[in-house]
Amino acid sequence: MIQVVLWLAKSTFIVVLPFAVLLRTAVLAWRDGGFAAWEAVLAGAALTLLVVTGYAVWASIKFTGRLHLRRIATWIAMPLVVFYCGFAALHLSQTNAKSDSVRRQYRSLHPVLRLAVGTLVLADPDALVTDVGRVTDDYDRLGLPPRHDSRHFLQADGYVHAVDFRTRGRSRLRNGLVRGYFRLLGFRTLRHVGTADHLHVSLPQRAISH
Repeated sequence: MIQVVLWLAKSTFIVVLPFAVLLRTAVLAWRDGGFAAWEAVLAGAALTLLVVTGYAVWASIKFTGRLHLRRIATWIAMPLVVFYCGFAALHLSQTNAKSDSVRRQYRSLHPVLRLAVGTLVLADPDALVTDVGRVTDDYDRLGLPPRHDSRHFLQADGYVHAVDFRTRGRSRLRNGLVRGYFRLLGFRTLRHVGTADHLHVSLPQRAISH
């Protein structure tokens, strides 16, 4: 039994590590390193490339007895990392967006936050984004007092810094795991009721201005 648990823990660590490196590095590069949006994504991708290359090299040596570092990095690791980052940052499925409007707004969301959202829906295919960008008139339409400091507005860097997720109809455990996922990565989270009960996720405050 202990061996099974250890094997599961090891397997989970191996699978999760590249995603954790990608996302945590991107958040830290943006928050603490003063990197611009896509620079932070590239920083995360660069370290993830090292991890994926290491995995591929290990597999190559184990199963073929040969080391082809340059070929593995160029033709296996790099395409995988580039494809994943591009897909997560540019695509949101219709099943993960409350409306076509939300789906169209996805690319206005900060790229680092898009990476995190794209990775979440891999583990939680039922996760639903309910709100991305807003304008002042949206608050009037919803009967809410305007919030001029809302992270849902376009920020100085040209991106929206917040996204909302549906919590209604989902178990407390699943909502807690989603919130914990974002908090572990370094994002700010808030469970509150505005137009409906939802989880608000936003980028952390920057330590260094770009």
